[in-house]
Amino acid sequence: MSPVKLIAVLLIIGGALGLAYGGFSYTKNTHEVKVGPVDLSLQEKKTIDIPMWAGIAAIVVGGALLLVGRPK
Repeated sequence: MSPVKLIAVLLIIGGALGLAYGGFSYTKNTHEVKVGPVDLSLQEKKTIDIPMWAGIAAIVVGGALLLVGRPK
């Protein structure tokens, strides 16, 4: 599989996942305090939204790369 086809397939899969889930979230440890035997930590949940146009654009660009990367 050529690198262009691999990138095209990854773009299509990524675009489809972006449309299906709409974003993702993760937890980040922001502060940690140690006072004697007590440990306190603050975790912050962050969410990253993927716009619908970005998922559609990734699918379109991936499909175009598959068509252009096709041998003639």
